[in-house]
Amino acid sequence: MIQDFAFLKRIYNAFDPFRPLPAGDPAYVDCTEVRGEGDILVEVGREILYSDRMTSQLYAGHRGAGKSTELLRLQQYLDEEGCFVVYFPADEQDIDPEDAQYTDILLACTRHLLEKLKDTNPASLLNWLSDRWQDLKDLALTEVSLESLSIEGQISQFAKLTANLRTEPTQRQKIRERVNPHTITLITALNEFIQDAKNNLPSGYSQLVLIADNLDRIVPIPQEDGRSNHDQIFLDRSEQLQALDCHLLYTVPISLLYSNRATDLANTYGNTQVLPMIMVQTPDNQPYQRGINKVIEILQKRLSLIDYSKSIVDMFEQREALERLCLMSGGHVRNLLLLMKEAIKNTNSLPIPTRALQRSISELRNTYRNTVFANEWSALANVYHSKEVENDALYRGLLFNRCILEYRYLNEDGESQVWYDIHPLIKGIKEFQDTFNRLYPSEK
Repeated sequence: MIQDFAFLKRIYNAFDPFRPLPAGDPAYVDCTEVRGEGDILVEVGREILYSDRMTSQLYAGHRGAGKSTELLRLQQYLDEEGCFVVYFPADEQDIDPEDAQYTDILLACTRHLLEKLKDTNPASLLNWLSDRWQDLKDLALTEVSLESLSIEGQISQFAKLTANLRTEPTQRQKIRERVNPHTITLITALNEFIQDAKNNLPSGYSQLVLIADNLDRIVPIPQEDGRSNHDQIFLDRSEQLQALDCHLLYTVPISLLYSNRATDLANTYGNTQVLPMIMVQTPDNQPYQRGINKVIEILQKRLSLIDYSKSIVDMFEQREALERLCLMSGGHVRNLLLLMKEAIKNTNSLPIPTRALQRSISELRNTYRNTVFANEWSALANVYHSKEVENDALYRGLLFNRCILEYRYLNEDGESQVWYDIHPLIKGIKEFQDTFNRLYPSEK
């Protein structure tokens, strides 16, 4: 029993759903073939490497689908091709996803460029900060005189100011109000810094790339004009977002791609690379074995890091239980790992009882039930029936909340086909079943 406990603890942590895999991690599984053949190294990476101009691109997908893992792969690939990459997850230190604006993103980019390009002369940025320090120092929660500090000390004060955007909600709007009138001059100063950095990159590097991750977590907030804060950040402020003089890649909420300004988004940034779900079932609701096998491989790789001799199939009382886990995840990697982790937590000794797995499924299903509003069950029933989504705020909200999932595959002609479905966990919710039977009685 003690041995079982120690082993269960180790594999419990091996299935951590909130840690992106670093590039080259042995747990990584290439899922390109069951995700519509899209490859970030080709679609995004080659755009950067081949272009004679500075590029600005967007990368989208459901939260928890594995975007950060793919971006870390891209970072390594670009590094090997001579690009100095500044990558940062914006929500960890810089922005509050519940309340974020363009200014927060600009300050976050400035902060991380300053920190990663330490050998670059920061004079232009520090001069900008010095010109506004009298207005800003109280918001940095300090009375220190900027002139009395070393260069490193001045940079740390800038970092402190931007950090307060996330940690000090009462100061957040004040910082924005004082910085907003000066964003153009900040961009000018930042580009002077970037130009100097590009002229003095370490040996072997010829390009500078900035990747701002986790902006897809910014919660959509409807505005009075019927638009959202997503529109304001990525479209209204697109000129400023694209103004930095280096290659740029921003993650965006997948729901933004289905607004009535989708064509504006494409015209501004080009085609947005999307990381869809792993296809574990077909559009006609049949299990897709290639996708299921790929999901099983994801689990096996993590288990093998703990004990190479162990088979993931043997971890369950029945293989059918393992395949049910794969189907109930919807091909969503974080949900897959979360379901596995919860099943292990409810297990006293191996193999994992089917009852423990069912409990983990039921608990996550309840989470989805609580996510859906009463007026949304009909929309979910329509998506399940048609495998399509409407260009409507209600459907965009369901995409953002991962109640609707996007899948892709290549047809026989090599054309990319996109289809949608509700999260499989929702199919077992009574409210959904009642609504679907009412709207489509012939399909009971």
